[in-house]
Amino acid sequence: MSGGPPRVFLDANPDEEILPVAERGEPALGSDPFASSGASDPLLERVETLSELLARAEASLLPPRPAPERKVRAAAERPAENEARRRWATTPRLAEVELLERARGLEALLPESERRRLAALDHLADGDVPYDRFGFSPSAARTAFPLFLALYRFYFRVSSSGHEHLAPEGPAILAANHAGLLPFDGAMTVVDVLRHTDPPRLARAVVDRWAGELPFVNVFLARVGQVVGTRENFADLLDDGQLVLVFPEGMAGARKTITERYRLQRFHTGFVEQALRARAPIVPVAIIGSDDQTPILFDIRPLARWLGLPAAPITPTFPWLGPLGLLPYPVRYRIVYGEPLRFHERFGPDAAHDARLVQHLTQQVRRSVQTLLDRNR
Repeated sequence: MSGGPPRVFLDANPDEEILPVAERGEPALGSDPFASSGASDPLLERVETLSELLARAEASLLPPRPAPERKVRAAAERPAENEARRRWATTPRLAEVELLERARGLEALLPESERRRLAALDHLADGDVPYDRFGFSPSAARTAFPLFLALYRFYFRVSSSGHEHLAPEGPAILAANHAGLLPFDGAMTVVDVLRHTDPPRLARAVVDRWAGELPFVNVFLARVGQVVGTRENFADLLDDGQLVLVFPEGMAGARKTITERYRLQRFHTGFVEQALRARAPIVPVAIIGSDDQTPILFDIRPLARWLGLPAAPITPTFPWLGPLGLLPYPVRYRIVYGEPLRFHERFGPDAAHDARLVQHLTQQVRRSVQTLLDRNR
């Protein structure tokens, strides 16, 4: 045998809390006699004493470490954060936007302030192709915006409040209720956010995957700024510092019957996980009016599954009037933005792995949206 101190091997995780045998509920047979009797282990005492002596000797022989090392490292991290903030703030303010091109088509009917808002979004597709990596095209948005603005002003006659809760830059999530079969509530929210933010912000609505498989519809949604709801797309949008609009109820909210009007369905939890990872606030949003635009009397779920559709609704006008029966009634919309929920400041990104905590935070968001709905109906 070679000389030297004995080698001790520990198989336990150093970060794991080791409980006494009595608390673990394990049998005393085979346990450490020193742990069971309450006495100290003489071998461990000698090892700890030897370690302290070696540490003192090393400290006396080696030169002291420079004190400001941690401060220098922290200062080196700040430029990356500032660089991210500068990247988020690339959208110019309205006063800085110059209208270089002459308006064409329906865009010529828009007032100058609305044209400036659309021109401020050109930076999102700043590259060799006329659209960004998610498919958004500023030229397509300028073509479609006058039609949606007409619906906003004259058909749904939208009013809104709480715009001070919309951050001027950086990632954020708008969590709203969903209803009315066709996503006019999402379209009206996108228009409202664009009209009440400076710098103008484009809310990127996350749409269900089935919508991304519809011919022509999927291309149109992408060109006007909407994104198919995958985890990768969601994370990339927040990493880019963009504003993401989500409907946590999913299709369960869009196909609510008249007996469930303004009663939120179960929320999916994925958006809370993404908010924690990206350190993004969650803004609860209440949309009043969408539950009344297409009153659903019945939803024939078996027929919907057989046809491969998200819903098979029976309304006062559908299927009696054919596809025209799905058009919404000209109800008034009211959109209310609530105070942001900053879960990331309290829990941090690692909390996204705690399923029970994420579920609890999701319920808090749901209660906030339901409270806004109840107060403003």
